[in-house]
Amino acid sequence: MKQLLTLFVMAAFCSTGARAQELRIPAPSAPQYVKQDFGLSSIELSYSRPNVKGRAIFGDLVPYGKVWRTGANQATTLNFGSDVSIGGTKIPAGKYGLLTIPGAAQWTIIITRQLDVTNPAAYKQDQDVVRVTAEAHKLPFSVETFTILFSNVGANTCALELIWDNVIVSLDIQTDIDSKIMAQIDQDMNKDNRPYFAAAFYYLENGKDLNKALEWFNKAAELQPNAFFVFYQKARCEAKLGKKQDAIATAKKSIELSKAANNSDYVTLNEKLIASLK
Repeated sequence: MKQLLTLFVMAAFCSTGARAQELRIPAPSAPQYVKQDFGLSSIELSYSRPNVKGRAIFGDLVPYGKVWRTGANQATTLNFGSDVSIGGTKIPAGKYGLLTIPGAAQWTIIITRQLDVTNPAAYKQDQDVVRVTAEAHKLPFSVETFTILFSNVGANTCALELIWDNVIVSLDIQTDIDSKIMAQIDQDMNKDNRPYFAAAFYYLENGKDLNKALEWFNKAAELQPNAFFVFYQKARCEAKLGKKQDAIATAKKSIELSKAANNSDYVTLNEKLIASLK
């Protein structure tokens, strides 16, 4: 009987211990994973987000002049889906570490091959891919949780912004998409199913041959005679070529098609385009 009681107590203890190990609590510096479409691929960011919690941050908790992992807990990393350029240096697609050296007026932002730097002692400068100096700007308010975000995202440029407490620092990132897209257009235009509208729109938006763009818009309109958006972009192209009357006529056609499709947004866009040409 005594032996059975001992086994029961041990089983209860083990069961309680197992339940205790399953306890989950929020991480003190919650990790965040961000995927931003950029160029023809994407950039993936991984970092941890400490809070101010009433502390003095830069120059105190985060010392000036020393390497910072740029977050908390885990190493901060960036994964580029295609080649990018930072500070004039071309960086091949792949995964890299993001480190910084904060200063009162300027920061040094480091892209490194190291993916595991969580303390300054582990940092090796010979693993740097590029170093960029960036201005540290004061905010008129305080941001409690450390934040890294992508802003001003365009077709081939974006900014990586680091924000914490009352400081913001920005890193510019570029990628070359024009040569790739132009090569793709040249290739696709030799196929049976030709992307007339997409190619024409790219030419229109990026200062290419507008006469060629108009030729392709016309072909797209033949293939999609009810596509109000095709006629709107064709009207924009004609306007840029100085063909005002043609542009007005095309925009009116787009309005007619837009109303038939119950799309008031394009009605407004076309009306504004016509007004700008009178």
